[in-house]
Amino acid sequence: MKLCIAEKPSVAREIAQIIGAKSRRDGYFEGNGYQVSWTFGHLCTLKEPHDYTGRWKYWNLHELPMIPKRFGIKVIEDEGVQKQFNILQSLIEKADQIINCGDAGQEGELIQRWVLTRAKNKAPIKRLWISSLTEEAIREGFNKLMESEDFDKLYEAGSARAIGDWLLGMNATRLYTLKYGQNKQVLSIGRVQTPTLAMIVERQLEIENFKPQPYWEIKTLYRETVFSATSGRFQKPEDANTVLQEISGQDLYIGKIETKNSNEHPPRLFDLTSLQIECNRKFNLSADETLKTIQSLYEKKVTTYPRVDTTFLSDDIYKKVPATLKNLKAYENLTTPILQAGKIRKSKKVFDNKKITDHHAIIPTGISRIDLSDAEKKVYDMVTRRFIAVFYPDCKIANTTIEATIANHKFKTTGKQILKPGWRVVFQNDSTSNEDRILPEFRTGEHGPHQPDLQEKQTQPPNYFTEATLLRAMETAGKNMDDDELRELMKENGIGRPSTRANIIETLFRRKYIRKERKRLVATPTGIDLISSIENELLKSAELTGQWERKLKQIESGELEIAQFMDDLKTMVWEVITQVKQSPRKEITIIEEVKPEPKKKEKKKTTNLPIEQLNCPKCKTGNLIKGKSAWGCSQWKDGCKFVAPFKYFNKKLTDKQIHDLISKGKSSLIKGFQFDSLKAAGRLVFDEEFTIKLHPEITDDTICPKCNSGKILKGKTAWGCSNFKNCDFRIPFEM
Repeated sequence: MKLCIAEKPSVAREIAQIIGAKSRRDGYFEGNGYQVSWTFGHLCTLKEPHDYTGRWKYWNLHELPMIPKRFGIKVIEDEGVQKQFNILQSLIEKADQIINCGDAGQEGELIQRWVLTRAKNKAPIKRLWISSLTEEAIREGFNKLMESEDFDKLYEAGSARAIGDWLLGMNATRLYTLKYGQNKQVLSIGRVQTPTLAMIVERQLEIENFKPQPYWEIKTLYRETVFSATSGRFQKPEDANTVLQEISGQDLYIGKIETKNSNEHPPRLFDLTSLQIECNRKFNLSADETLKTIQSLYEKKVTTYPRVDTTFLSDDIYKKVPATLKNLKAYENLTTPILQAGKIRKSKKVFDNKKITDHHAIIPTGISRIDLSDAEKKVYDMVTRRFIAVFYPDCKIANTTIEATIANHKFKTTGKQILKPGWRVVFQNDSTSNEDRILPEFRTGEHGPHQPDLQEKQTQPPNYFTEATLLRAMETAGKNMDDDELRELMKENGIGRPSTRANIIETLFRRKYIRKERKRLVATPTGIDLISSIENELLKSAELTGQWERKLKQIESGELEIAQFMDDLKTMVWEVITQVKQSPRKEITIIEEVKPEPKKKEKKKTTNLPIEQLNCPKCKTGNLIKGKSAWGCSQWKDGCKFVAPFKYFNKKLTDKQIHDLISKGKSSLIKGFQFDSLKAAGRLVFDEEFTIKLHPEITDDTICPKCNSGKILKGKTAWGCSNFKNCDFRIPFEM
């Protein structure tokens, strides 16, 4: 039997349907020579300090640093996790072959390998490596299963990252908490978290300490066009006034007019970070919200794998482009010109095998769904338009510079004219596409009166970080870069991975180190004090931390041995601890967490509401509406397919039973369900996709309704007949 292990139940279900494992069991699917099971993300984790020695159970400055001789893993202490791991372990012991179907990335590899290691797997392993969850991609992946050994370096890099975060996080957090914490307040320190906080704090202090300097500028209006003095800023008002007096009452003369035609390339395809930046800028979605949205689109098969750090496609994708474009039916007005033009454009700025690591850029798959939420529609549209745009011609523009003279003083104005829109037609309704200033037609030698203006201004401090600009700074190790190509080069030194940056920002919010003021990210007194107490630059330097990220990538590519990385990290931990132990104690402002109000009163109000006023448990936005045979969601037109039937397993449900299920997530014990002539009691619950399931409860002395001789007994995965040799009656624990 071949055992496939996916990273979550929904993906396992998709794979099982495609490969023919259609029989549902407790914790897995089975059929056609396959068993398909799943994890819930991480089932295993690195052992905690107290798992190594009792001395590390208590926080003690003298016990630092904590450096285990050999790191171990354990199953996460959670009842649901333990149950699923036990199911997997049992399946692994009997498997002839394991197929690792985890997410195709560093974290996905780590999750699977830890489970297989902990379960002491001895079966050979193959790797499913796909970039989308479409049926075509899954079938193609199973036809080209890869050797597990090909991903050993990927696993090493993931393992080094996890151990590195443990070593620095566990030791530095205990160190700073014991040295500077108050009233048992934990001060969290992290390899990526702390330099990210440092960037926010340093920017904020720069703004707060900024002293504006006044300066003066002279501009003048001629034929509805603003010309600026080429002399630039005046530091003294009297110098500016002198020029103003000299040009007042004098004609402006148009001099040299220079026009340069150039091409603007289409914007690059999205990687995760650039998508998060654009969604924050346009829709005010947080990095975490964008990640969850694009992950959902991936699981709904409409976009490709999202946790990527490249904006390029591999050459083999090119032959699939026509089919994908044809399938984007909602965008036919934009795709038809490409398909009818003949050969589709293939640019080196889009297709480049050398720029591909694990996956290619985020693109649509060509599959359409009608059940997308409002946020999913916006993000999908953004991804799809970028994909379409890269196959359009360049936008042809004319950049015009016009020089002018007033009483021997030189002035200048610039403008842009779009000659052929090219790819810009794909974004013609985008408000950002109308920012270019179009100049009227001027002739050299023409002259006339103008309206001069002396403007007093002040130098401005840098802007506060937003989530968009912080993500870009994390990607480029704190360096401000607007150029796409320079950003690509800096990605090797970025801090954090695209898939983890959103979580790092959320952690800073959760720890009360930062807060949000409109779009601004503002450091709290705790965050500022914590960074000021850190003397070791290694802990808070974005650039140095970026170098660590580069080493992790070198482990992944085989350029660096994991042992060297670990030795460097252990040295760093020793240096940090020695320095802090010798430093004078400082007081750090602690912001108490605001405890949420008790929810008991809210629950009372909710349970008293009629069903029509309850929120839909699936989409959380719609209300319940009564149909002919079931309750449904008022947002059904927007794609929410939640349904609660009036009758289930031949049992008519009361309004009270349906109310309990919707408001509490499970019903009380209900009697009278019927299954193959057997009447049984049970509880109704929701699965992870808010489909209603029945958990039957059967007494052990119940007579089997099929053979009328055996009794119903509880087995490992189902209820069955005690006369099982002659009777195959069976009821799963979940129906």
